[in-house]
Amino acid sequence: MARLVLPCKSSGFARAGLLGLISSVPTKCRVSFLENSARNISRYRRILTSETLYQRNRCFSYLSQARTRQANRRLICSVATESLQKLVEEPAMDSPKEIFLKDYKMPDYYFDTVDLKFLLGEEKTIVSSKITVFPRVEGSYPLVLNGHDLKLVSIWINSKELKEGEYQLDSRHLTLPSPPSGTFTLEIVTEIYPQKNTSLEGLYKSSGNFCTQCEAEGFRKITFYQDRPDIMAKYTCRIEAEKALYPVLLSNGNLIEQGDLEGGRHYALWEDPFKKPCYLFALVAGQLESRDDIFVTRSGRKVSLRIWTPAKDVPKTAHAMYSLKEAMKWDEDVFGLEYDLDLFNIVAVPDFNMGAMENKSLNIFNSKLVLASPETASDADHAAILGVIGHEYFHNWTGNRVTCRDWFQLSLKEGLTVFRDQEFSSDMGSRTVKRIADVSKLRNYQFPQDAGPMAHPVRPHSYIKMDNFYTGKFQFFV
Repeated sequence: MARLVLPCKSSGFARAGLLGLISSVPTKCRVSFLENSARNISRYRRILTSETLYQRNRCFSYLSQARTRQANRRLICSVATESLQKLVEEPAMDSPKEIFLKDYKMPDYYFDTVDLKFLLGEEKTIVSSKITVFPRVEGSYPLVLNGHDLKLVSIWINSKELKEGEYQLDSRHLTLPSPPSGTFTLEIVTEIYPQKNTSLEGLYKSSGNFCTQCEAEGFRKITFYQDRPDIMAKYTCRIEAEKALYPVLLSNGNLIEQGDLEGGRHYALWEDPFKKPCYLFALVAGQLESRDDIFVTRSGRKVSLRIWTPAKDVPKTAHAMYSLKEAMKWDEDVFGLEYDLDLFNIVAVPDFNMGAMENKSLNIFNSKLVLASPETASDADHAAILGVIGHEYFHNWTGNRVTCRDWFQLSLKEGLTVFRDQEFSSDMGSRTVKRIADVSKLRNYQFPQDAGPMAHPVRPHSYIKMDNFYTGKFQFFV
């Protein structure tokens, strides 16, 4: 996965919040000392103390007035401090749980196949999943599924619908206390609202297109699932939508079937024959057009290549297609790794929340990392596109087919793939110039992080939120 790093100004929220807080203090209290931070409150109190000593040394006739003024100032400062505490109070929410590397244990249940069905709508989307579940060891253990911002419609085990009381549901989990022994089929129907999903994780809708982002823990916002990398399964995905609004329906793997339905709707059925973790699942639906090409592998197979963008951006994808074909050939020549499917899709949209994502056979990019116009793009722009296109393609083997056991191993898939894309860029251009650029990034971004409060080992011993892993250590190609 690639992070899109954009320049930004430092936030002035803290200053604005504090100034907004003290604006209600009576005007007779001079509060300019509070402009930068609450620490000046204590400094002001020290000033008050000095002023009090000074007042006591003045004429006795002014003593009463000075004490009154001092008391007023102390009272006003006390009120300001109390208001500050109330304003910064965190809203009530679930207490975050720290995850420790030492606590890892293998799952009690594995998933063999996952059949997904999406009914895309303008107000809501219905997601149906059919999962083949089998236990890792004999015995009956609870099956705990992750889920967030989901409305449970129904749940079935071996074609029998469960009633309330036969499962446990809270804001983050769906638990089956006593699943059947042996292999069984689990069917779950959920209702989600992509149009209202502002987190841009899971399935969301933006600029008229449906899009997904599931790394690291976004799949739990699509359906109830064991959302962890060591749960690998074979997926099929059937997408249904209104054809006029969403003529292009994409997912992982090979396109098996497509056709029209009643009411102006249509469908597409996709199958990924290789097992993958759920963070690599992807879906895109919208009004897009493609640049098409063919790559012939060293074994003679023809692979269809398509780069999908809004219609106006198709002319700017020539360099991205060149970069993709060069990456595929380089991986065969240098590492002996041949692409393993019949189709490779890239989607570039302007409002994708990450820089790029290596979903199996359906890479999704922010447009900035794909589009280049010969009239306006610089050499650096072309080099960046070459590197990130290569990086996400190289993940097909180092990250997708061979993946993580848990998120503490993030640096393994990313570190190896970064090395591969750096070698690719070096072979395609100047190795010396590439090395200087990489070291410059290391000095400008990684060194300051390691010297500051965000410093952490490559493999931390714990985390509270997985997104915190994606810091300076993976600033450019994670």
